[in-house]
Amino acid sequence: MTTTSSVRADPGASAPYPLPGRLGRPELDLGTDPRSDPRMVAALAPFGLTTNGAPPPLGADAPRAALLEFCAGAEAGFEAVFEALMAGLPPVEGVTTTTHTIQGVDGNEIGLYIVRPTADTGPLPGILHIHGGGMVILRGSGAAYARFREELAVTGLVVVGVEYRNGAGVLGPHPYPAGLNDCSSALAWVHAHREELGITTVTVAGESGGGNLTLATTLKAKQDGVLHMIDSVYALVPYISGAHAWNEADRRRELPSLVENDGYFISCAMNEIMIEVYDPGAAHATDPLCWPYHADVDDLAGLPPHVISVNEVDPLRDEGVAYYRKLLAAGVDATGRTVLGACHAADLMFRAAIPDMYAATINDIHRFADAR
Repeated sequence: MTTTSSVRADPGASAPYPLPGRLGRPELDLGTDPRSDPRMVAALAPFGLTTNGAPPPLGADAPRAALLEFCAGAEAGFEAVFEALMAGLPPVEGVTTTTHTIQGVDGNEIGLYIVRPTADTGPLPGILHIHGGGMVILRGSGAAYARFREELAVTGLVVVGVEYRNGAGVLGPHPYPAGLNDCSSALAWVHAHREELGITTVTVAGESGGGNLTLATTLKAKQDGVLHMIDSVYALVPYISGAHAWNEADRRRELPSLVENDGYFISCAMNEIMIEVYDPGAAHATDPLCWPYHADVDDLAGLPPHVISVNEVDPLRDEGVAYYRKLLAAGVDATGRTVLGACHAADLMFRAAIPDMYAATINDIHRFADAR
């Protein structure tokens, strides 16, 4: 079924009101959508990221070498934006960062970044942090993620960031399931070294592609019979459907935010390329370990407590909401959270421009992990 009307009926009103975002007004962009936080818009404007922009110069059917080249360029661009957004912030005082290298199940080396409060020896709640980037780009060592781990740690957490293999970019090209295997290896190491790390619990947490790997690592732990390694799960703006290549009618029907907010900082066209790079030929299009959106109630039953946090003007919003509802249907202790006015990952990016939004997410992760 295709939605053709730009208005919907409000039973409590005398007149219909517009559908939100680009569902009702296709000409809207992040800068003109009235729901967008104006501080976010002002912070993104210098980078030209408040408009929907031109589509990528190639499609997902381009030769693999061209797709990898495109992703490498996207990685460099996003890293530069994150570096600029974190520039000028005072250093986080009272934390200590060390690095450690472990061997993964595939025989590769995996870097870990271990951040703890300098003056608090524990025991403390632990976070296994999985960075974003669509499982294809970005690094845990980048400015935004290094800052995020430090801000978490200073609240009284031990945070372990995992530098997993990406589908493209500097840490690629390693398609699914390389990154998932690395995250599962990191989980096993953290669990085995709880006493050495001084942690009482392990919360797996990540955003966007890291949200995918957070949920997939949990599903894999259940399949592998090691779910006891995970005490809780916190997924932010999870990128989990692989549906960005669907036609518009199907997106409108099942995941309308993919139309409503398309082009707001990220786009379906760009994500379609990243999906192909991560899962070539859509060989795992409905595999929950690749795309957790496709997990069923039996897959989810018995999982530890979850938080699913989504952002209002994010194309990915509805896939996170759908996963939250599946968790509830499976009897999982799950909490849903929505950050109003925020584009994809805004509450992790805008430490300087929107400190209250950033702090609210940091504090909620701490509260959740500390309650286990």
